[in-house]
Amino acid sequence: MTNTEKYRIMGIDPGTNFLGYAILEVEGKKLTLITMSTLALSHVDEQGEKLKRIFDKMSWAIQHFKPAEVAIEQPFFGKNIQSMLKLGRAQGVAFGAAIQNNVPVVEYLPRVVKKSVVGNGAASKEQVAAMLGHILGKPIEPSYFDASDALALAVCHYYQTNSLLGRGKKHNTWSSFMRENPDRVK
Repeated sequence: MTNTEKYRIMGIDPGTNFLGYAILEVEGKKLTLITMSTLALSHVDEQGEKLKRIFDKMSWAIQHFKPAEVAIEQPFFGKNIQSMLKLGRAQGVAFGAAIQNNVPVVEYLPRVVKKSVVGNGAASKEQVAAMLGHILGKPIEPSYFDASDALALAVCHYYQTNSLLGRGKKHNTWSSFMRENPDRVK
């Protein structure tokens, strides 16, 4: 992608009760929120049905919004093995929907996302949502934090690929970076 090419990034915060997703449009350095939503599945008892609905919704969103890339939260080690298994299944099904639609997927740990967006890997969900509002120039008020977490994944991916893949200008000094990126400096 070039500096001026318009493209979209989809962020997915997987879960079997609540799955958040967001579509971020990138044009140069301008970031625009296209949509942000939560797929609520807590009312569905059967795990197979939950996974089918996740696959169908993520496939629909990918086909409808046409993201160039998907950023998804990477499962992290937890104390409850059953919760970990369910989260891993949800992530795998969302991952599969992207692969089925030929969209590359990148995984990020929650701490990496928070550090990329807020500058603190231990930031609260409220801090992440507030910083997203600052970055996008309008308040982010999701019904569930799963949606804002998905948006944070998309923004994190933009920041990571912008610096890692050379989409943005390389900077030799901190002051030149600040001049070129006032939206990324707190």
